[in-house]
Amino acid sequence: MRHIRTLSLSIGSALLCLALAGPSRAVPCGGDFNTWLADFKREAASQGISQRTIGAALDGVTVDPAVLSRDRGQRVFSQTFEQFSGRMISPDRMRKGTALLGRYAAVFSRIERQFGVPGPVLTAIWGLETDFGVNQGRFSLIRSVATLAHDCRRPDKFRAELVDLLRIVDRGDMAPGELRGDWAGEIGQTQFLPSSYVKFAVDFDGDGKRDLIHSAPDALASTANFLKGYGWRRGEPWSEGTENFNVLLEWNKARVYAKTIAAFAERLAATSR
Repeated sequence: MRHIRTLSLSIGSALLCLALAGPSRAVPCGGDFNTWLADFKREAASQGISQRTIGAALDGVTVDPAVLSRDRGQRVFSQTFEQFSGRMISPDRMRKGTALLGRYAAVFSRIERQFGVPGPVLTAIWGLETDFGVNQGRFSLIRSVATLAHDCRRPDKFRAELVDLLRIVDRGDMAPGELRGDWAGEIGQTQFLPSSYVKFAVDFDGDGKRDLIHSAPDALASTANFLKGYGWRRGEPWSEGTENFNVLLEWNKARVYAKTIAAFAERLAATSR
């Protein structure tokens, strides 16, 4: 954040202290983007984000028209469970999912011991979200989330997500340039929003970073931690009507999607019995 010098250094210092230590205030949406960005930088600093991170992540950021186009072009989901699951639980995904259950068997075993979530459930989410890490998205996440935070459709939600995105950089998990993903801000192999990343991401491969983009163990264990955090019950079923199915609805509110996770996981479990 750059500050304009005033005629009085003491007044300028006092204003800076207020900006850094005072309570966070809402940044108005819309208007000139650079003005909005300067205001947001001050808000981020007041929430404890370092000036180094603010500069590295936000200097030179511009609005992404492609993100706004995608946001405006969303359609109401209308597929039935049969239609959606029939398309998403493909033979290719079944083959890959089964192979990955075997390849990461030791990782899944450790995850289940620690978090109580079985491998087939995590593999189903992994496959449905990004084809097991292959299609994570190519958008600059900082630019995308800043665009949505500036826009007036859902500014409060994405302003908070942008602060959490900066927290990920600030604590050393990811560099700004590494943060590429979905246009709406989802990150990594199982598509976490920044707020969920900050709350639930874990370093499961022991390299000192919570890296949900490059590390499958980190992404899978973090997904298990998310589900555990919302009440996953160890050793219990996850079909519709169970408590664990309600947890899957916390992952994705669309019942058709949650049912597809459950069905995919059941089929994967059946192949490993």
